Amino acid sequence: MLDNTPQGRGRQAEQQACEFLQQQGFKLIEKNFSCRLGELDLIMLQDTKLIFVEVKYRTGTQYGYASEAVDLRKQQKIIRSAEYFLQRHPQMAEMQCRFDVISVTGPGQQIEWLPDAFSSTF
Repeated sequence: MLDNTPQGRGRQAEQQACEFLQQQGFKLIEKNFSCRLGELDLIMLQDTKLIFVEVKYRTGTQYGYASEAVDLRKQQKIIRSAEYFLQRHPQMAEMQCRFDVISVTGPGQQIEWLPDAFSSTF
């Protein structure tokens, strides 16, 4: 049975994004890492690079693209959460990191992947 709640559609979009990235050769490290600073939807490994992925879902584009919802405030929350993740996993702290955004739109589940969508100073 499909979960047609906003949370259910979000989880489905995260799963679709994860599968998409795995088809590109990425390895899943962790899904839905949560801390007091925020949540990281997907943490992936590409070769020796750690990729923090924010996944956004929208039913359509009438209110803009899903990726537009990752504004500066949301980026800062993701960066702080990534810093916390790296503190908790010191074996990964020296890895090169990148922040990607994947938006999934509409009933057709169209994927838009924005590699290196924003950056951090760490």
